[in-house]
Amino acid sequence: MLYSSRLLENAVNELSRLPGIGKKTALRLALYLIRQDSMAVESFCQSILKMKNEIKRCTQCHNISDTEICDICGNLKRDKSMVCVVQDIRDVMAIENTGQYQGVYHVLGGIISPIEGIGPDDLTIISLIDKVTAGGIKEVIFALPATVEGDTTNFYLSRKLKESEVMISVIARGVAIGDDIEYADEITLGRSILNRVPFTSGP
Repeated sequence: MLYSSRLLENAVNELSRLPGIGKKTALRLALYLIRQDSMAVESFCQSILKMKNEIKRCTQCHNISDTEICDICGNLKRDKSMVCVVQDIRDVMAIENTGQYQGVYHVLGGIISPIEGIGPDDLTIISLIDKVTAGGIKEVIFALPATVEGDTTNFYLSRKLKESEVMISVIARGVAIGDDIEYADEITLGRSILNRVPFTSGP
């Protein structure tokens, strides 16, 4: 693709590094920004920079937050004895949108995937084990993708939590095999949370 401006080309190259953004879409976005007034573009850039520099991870659940403790963990009405284990923040948002879950979360930051070089030490598994060991938790709910990697992570976590007194359950497979939590519709996901079943390490 030939550009009439090196500045435009640089902007397109940077925008195309975003997931799901190809060169044509990046060019369309860059041209849109050119047409906007300087104040609007500056506000856009500042919001991205502010997010990058100031966003935090909740010290209790590892969810993305503006403060040291996220709004969910800090909500006194939430059931702290129930912990839902998810892959990332998108799953928290998806489950919250169902309005069916009133416990708290634990964000792993990914799932075990040897192919992608992601092992247990790359996730927040130790802090989950410490949280359960500290007491006060009655149930841990696995809400990970219904994939080989998700099932592998479920199995690993169940082995690590085996010695605890906590009940381990997994969301019902109303979520299709191979689907990510974030893509499930709210009704299906809500029913999966409500109809969760005890976790078993077998097939």
